[in-house]
Amino acid sequence: MISRPDQELSETGVFRIKDFQGSGFKLTFLGSGSAFTLGDDNYQSNLLLEAPSGKKLLIDCGSDVRFPLHKMGVKATDLDAVYISHLHADHIGGLEWLAFSTKFTPGAAKPKLIASESLIGPLWSTSLSGGLGSLEGVIATIETFFELHPVDSVGRFVWEGIPFQMVQVVHFFDGFKFSPSFGLLFTIGGKTIFFTTDTQFAPNQLKVFIQMADIVFHDCETGFKSGVHAHYTDLVTLPAETKAKMWLYHYQPKPQQDPIADGFLGFVKQGQVFNF
Repeated sequence: MISRPDQELSETGVFRIKDFQGSGFKLTFLGSGSAFTLGDDNYQSNLLLEAPSGKKLLIDCGSDVRFPLHKMGVKATDLDAVYISHLHADHIGGLEWLAFSTKFTPGAAKPKLIASESLIGPLWSTSLSGGLGSLEGVIATIETFFELHPVDSVGRFVWEGIPFQMVQVVHFFDGFKFSPSFGLLFTIGGKTIFFTTDTQFAPNQLKVFIQMADIVFHDCETGFKSGVHAHYTDLVTLPAETKAKMWLYHYQPKPQQDPIADGFLGFVKQGQVFNF
C-alpha cells in the first residue's frame, strides 16, 4: 500500500492535509475538454503531475491520452503511477494501452494503479477484462499489468511525498445506486489544490473543500445541460471570492462564455502548465 500522510484535524473535525513544502512540481493539463472532444479542438481532461525526481503521475487515463502524451514526448514506460477517479471511458479508456505497452516492453516496471478500493473490482470486471484478459497461455488479472494501490474509505495516500485526500463527489445516479467520482485535495509548496474531477453542481457538499483550497479546478459544462456535470450557468452564481480562485475545465469545444469577465480565473487550455 502507498503510505498515508500524517493526520491533522481542524477545529470542526474536518481532515486537513498538512502542508508539503515541495518545489519543482509541475501539473500539465494534457487536455481540458469534455468526454467527446476531438483532438483538433482539445483532448479529454487528463492531467500529468511531474515530481522533481522525474517520476510522473497520470491523473485519469482516458481513451485519447496517448496522443497528448506523445506530443509531450512521454511514453507509457515513463509513467510511474496512474490515479483513476471513476469508470467513464474518458477517464479509464487508455488503461488498456498503458497496460499492454508496459507489459510487452522488456524491463518495464508495472505502473502503480491508485484508485478507491471500491473501483478496483468493477474496473477489471466491467471494463478491462475483455481486452486485457486475452493473453496467450495466461489467466490474466488486473495485477498482471498493474501494481495495485487501492485506497480505503478514509481516502488518503501519498505519492512522491505529496499527501493526497480523495473527496467523493456526486457524478450520477444510475437508477439503482449513486456512482461517484473521487476528486483530489492536495498541498504543494504552501498551495492547496482541489481538483473536483467529474461532479454535479454541489456547492454545499463541496463548500468546505473549496474553502480549504487556494486553487480550484472545477468540472464545467458549457453546452447542453446534462445534469451530471456542473454547468457554467450554475457555477457563475457562486460567490465572487469562490470564483476568484477557480479554473474551469471539462468544457465543450469552442465555449462562448467569458469566464474572466464573470470572475473566474479562466478556462484551462490544452497543455496549460501550473508550476509549484
